[in-house]
Amino acid sequence: MFDKEFNPAFGLVVVLFALAEWAWRRHSGRGYDLGSLGGNLGVMAGYTASSLLAGGVVTASLFAVHSIAPVQWALDDWRTWVVGFFVLEFFYYWQHRFSHTVRWCWTSHAVHHSPNEFTLPAAFRLGWTSTISGAWVVLLPMALMGFHPLVIGALLTFNLQYQYFLHTEAVGKLGPLEWIFNTPSHHRVHHGSNAEYLDTNFGGVLILFDRLFGTFVEERKDVPVKYGLTTPVASHNPFVIAFHEWGNLWRDLRSRRTLRGRWLALFGRPGQDAESPCA
Repeated sequence: MFDKEFNPAFGLVVVLFALAEWAWRRHSGRGYDLGSLGGNLGVMAGYTASSLLAGGVVTASLFAVHSIAPVQWALDDWRTWVVGFFVLEFFYYWQHRFSHTVRWCWTSHAVHHSPNEFTLPAAFRLGWTSTISGAWVVLLPMALMGFHPLVIGALLTFNLQYQYFLHTEAVGKLGPLEWIFNTPSHHRVHHGSNAEYLDTNFGGVLILFDRLFGTFVEERKDVPVKYGLTTPVASHNPFVIAFHEWGNLWRDLRSRRTLRGRWLALFGRPGQDAESPCA
């Protein structure tokens, strides 16, 4: 989730870069789907409202866990922020990976992968039910390690604001930086629904943990990225976008005949055949 307090400077940068990308797409002949843009903005408005209503649960949980941490990292020590950056990146990687590989978490995260056109404003297409789906729980161990919730919040905000600039086709590969950092090229792969690209490149600012844990895939010229979900969402209605995967989950649950099947429908890998004996 992005910083819930409006940052005028970042907001201005967001608008300027989005306008520059719009001009580039028009000039390059790629076009620009205004319906998709409207869906992005509608989902962003709903996400902001839902965060105001439910975001306190996450904050309160982080403070509660931090209060019982056996050690405390000082807020005014630069080492807290340097070490915290890498620790947050590690936990973000796993939070993001679970959001793709656990169906209950995917119900919210699928919203972010629903745009069929890859543009900067698509970065703000975020699930309204992320507090309920619970992938944020993966961050709680960081608070237990003694990192103050303010540190976690600030580092997560930086991480996600950085990722805004990854949602574009306007930037090609960036040479040696591709080895260390998450780049637009790596993130295009992450948003691909091609079989070769599914469930890859989960990093935030860095791509190091993907390389370490075997989830890194490089963008290939011979395999153009197909954006969106494997079953595309055609609607630009923000309510359809926000809740379509919950509807799919409910239909799957109703069709399952066994307790095991229902469990796997809820917490198995998305797309897994929960009734198969090999599932």
